[in-house]
Amino acid sequence: MADLFKIGLSGLRAAQTNLSVTGQNITNVNTPGYTRQTAVQTTSPAAFTGAGYLGSGTKVVDIQRIYNQFLTNQVRTTTSAAAANQAYNAQIEALNNTLSSTASGITDAMKNYFNALQTAIEDPASLPARQLFLSEAQGLAGRFNSAQDQLSAQNRFINEELTSIAQQVTRLASSVAGYNDAIAKAAANGAMPNDLLDARDEAIRELSSYVGINVVPQDDHSVNLFIGSGQPLVIGKEASSLQTLPGLDDPSRLELHVVSGHTAQNVTSLLSGGELGGLLSYRRDVLDMAQNALGRMSLALASEFNQQLGKGLDLNSELGRGLFNDINADALVELRSRGRDGNQSTDPLTVHIGDTSQLQTSDYELTFIGDTEFRVRRVSDGQMLGPFDLSVTDESAPGYPAFDGLDLSQSNGSYIEGDRYLLTPTRHAAGSLSVVMTDPRQLAFAGPVAVEADLQNRGTGSMTQPVLNSGPEPMDLQALQAMGVTLTYINGTLSIESTATPPRTIEILNPTDPANPGAWSLEAGATAELQWSIDGYSFSMSISGRPLDGDSFAVSFNEGGVADNRNALLMSELQSRQVLGQADGARGFSLLDGYGDLVQRVATLTAQSRTEAEANQAMLVQATNQRNSISAVNLDEEAANLIQFEQYYNASAQIIQVARTVFDTLISTMR
Repeated sequence: MADLFKIGLSGLRAAQTNLSVTGQNITNVNTPGYTRQTAVQTTSPAAFTGAGYLGSGTKVVDIQRIYNQFLTNQVRTTTSAAAANQAYNAQIEALNNTLSSTASGITDAMKNYFNALQTAIEDPASLPARQLFLSEAQGLAGRFNSAQDQLSAQNRFINEELTSIAQQVTRLASSVAGYNDAIAKAAANGAMPNDLLDARDEAIRELSSYVGINVVPQDDHSVNLFIGSGQPLVIGKEASSLQTLPGLDDPSRLELHVVSGHTAQNVTSLLSGGELGGLLSYRRDVLDMAQNALGRMSLALASEFNQQLGKGLDLNSELGRGLFNDINADALVELRSRGRDGNQSTDPLTVHIGDTSQLQTSDYELTFIGDTEFRVRRVSDGQMLGPFDLSVTDESAPGYPAFDGLDLSQSNGSYIEGDRYLLTPTRHAAGSLSVVMTDPRQLAFAGPVAVEADLQNRGTGSMTQPVLNSGPEPMDLQALQAMGVTLTYINGTLSIESTATPPRTIEILNPTDPANPGAWSLEAGATAELQWSIDGYSFSMSISGRPLDGDSFAVSFNEGGVADNRNALLMSELQSRQVLGQADGARGFSLLDGYGDLVQRVATLTAQSRTEAEANQAMLVQATNQRNSISAVNLDEEAANLIQFEQYYNASAQIIQVARTVFDTLISTMR
């Protein structure tokens, strides 16, 4: 009888355990990260009798998780990738809307600017037309400022997000370390703490949504977590913290450091995956590029128009002045370089923009290899430039400190070997663009000099108005006012001479006959190009028709050229002139093409990001479904198990009832 009682009781205990496990599964159906459990049941050791071995019932030897490590790892990996794409996509969508929108983009403002210039060209003496052009210039500058503000706001948002996410990573790392300790202690008793394992897996999965991690299991059932290129985040029950600190090169951009004890390691450039990886990738690959591209455009716009205005005369017969603020003003130069914290020298670098057509959309890392010598690494492509030497003053000499349109020759501090600087020549420029001209009469639409045919000329020869190609900056008004040049045609040649007192030296820049460099040989009826210089001013013009001997033309200061629009026409050509991207001998492109290229690049990256985000989200859903098909709780299945184990319990109880009846019968017989 005792054997029958024992077998029945073991069945009751096993059924009760199975019912408890099933109930645990059902009640945790909505618990994040919960893995369904099952009771592992086996027979109790059989006892030998004369008739053979007789079983002694059953027992539950373990409560196991229905768990697949591969599928769990797959969910964690796809979670990290999807979170990275989502964070990246959110930022680039905002940038794409800013650049392509008619309300905030540059394209429409640029077109309105050149349309207003064309209106002023048609009537250069009209003050309302000139005022309209000034107003459109202010509107264009405002668009650049607004776009820069949007990008700066994104940088501040990324800083805030990095700080918030770093705190979450630190919290979760501490949780995983705590779970490691508890699991190691519990596992030492010979059984696995399933609920703790589930909680740790869920914490690791959540952690992977913030940053890409590498999980390494240990023999004591704990796990070590590593980020970046192998930097430890969790080792056993010890957790490091992730902190944000201002960048050594650029304090406006936070960097991430793994802090363990008193040791901190910068891992900003090493992190990938998760929200951190997505935000850092966007900042590095898109935000920096967009800021520098906008800055380069604004610098070229200001430089080209200011230079062209400086070659003309305004309504007051005064030399032209800048429409936009000076691109090399002290306030702007101060924004272009910053010494790294820890430099021995505190002297700044003076970074002037020498040629905007050579500018790149990149920052630079400068390192001194001597007191005056330095090398430069272009951040965008990693190319090393130099060495350069601040002591070299000859622009044509090797080592002159100029590269990519930048000129550092005016840096005169006391620098020390090992000092490092971050150069940001274009990053802040778009936000600093402003219109400084307020009087429309000061717009220098007229050419500085004019040519006039002598009234006594007998031939049909005519000359185009001179175009000033180059000259001293700024120009000398008195020198131009005193300029007097006469071109005279005699016996098929055109000679040029100064009529100033005393006479000035004139150089013909394109002589047609090497034997006669002081005159041009003309072909009757053909058009000839004339290029000449005087007092450092270089001019070009052309002559056509059939001049006769003795015909002459006088070039002099354009006094009272109110209706003259020659310089304004040259300004309008800047709409299509290649003024950007001419580095390394490239053909270059115009201002509008430069902005169009930026919009297209961002739009392409946005489309790629959308595709990748959709693909990664689909992969995450698939991986999650595969994991859930094995490990998640199925209520239908658990309901069937509940009925099964209830019947199992009743049947085991019936065994005990039968044993009791048999025992009662035996006792009654013996009475």
